[in-house]
Amino acid sequence: MLADLLLFAAAFGAGIMNAVAGGGSFLTFPALVFAGVPSIIANASSTVALFPGSFVSAWAYRKDFKPFDGVGMGAILGVSLIGSVLGALLLLWTPQRTFDAAIPWLLGAATLLFAVGRHATPYLKRLVRIGPATLLSVQFAIAIYGGYFGGAIGILMLAMFGLFGLDDIHRMNAMKTLLAGTLNAAAVVCFVLAGKVWWDQTAIMFVGAILGGVAGPVVAKRMKQSHLRMVIIAIGVIMTVAFALRR
Repeated sequence: MLADLLLFAAAFGAGIMNAVAGGGSFLTFPALVFAGVPSIIANASSTVALFPGSFVSAWAYRKDFKPFDGVGMGAILGVSLIGSVLGALLLLWTPQRTFDAAIPWLLGAATLLFAVGRHATPYLKRLVRIGPATLLSVQFAIAIYGGYFGGAIGILMLAMFGLFGLDDIHRMNAMKTLLAGTLNAAAVVCFVLAGKVWWDQTAIMFVGAILGGVAGPVVAKRMKQSHLRMVIIAIGVIMTVAFALRR
């Protein structure tokens, strides 16, 4: 019962976080591991529990979709799908012990990206400008990482769009949510077919994440996004240290 409550609370908080600022997997993945789920299965189950939220957000942004100059929708969705499948297969082929050893590094890197990504992008834009081919290549790499672990992929995509020359945040968020949903859906199919999802725990988190996503806009109106980002970063740091000490 306590484990179920932990999973529900973590998913509810993750739903709020993803609706407002992102970083929900910082809660759901550790909660599953601490509830006794093996880490690879926990990563897969967390992805399954949270991925519908991306498409809900994409629907909310449907009026802001505009094609990128020189980049076809089919091409960017295609590299996202293929990259995510490769990342998911890489996770499934990773030995459990190896992935356990990598968890603190993955969480730490994702937390660092989440913390500095928004602030670093304006400086990078002064130094770097990428074209369509580079955009697709970078998205392919992000999709591989997303299929494998996925922490802070939204921050990575927003930074990439900024280097491509976009500055309309609504247009960027629209594409980000669509691509995140697409690559997560591809990973979900791989995890389900491989039998790497613990459905009892995932079902509990699925409900919690949906309710959290509904509550997210209410929280967004009452809490400064900067404050929530600080909370998410603190959670990421705590979880990184906890997994490092757990080894």
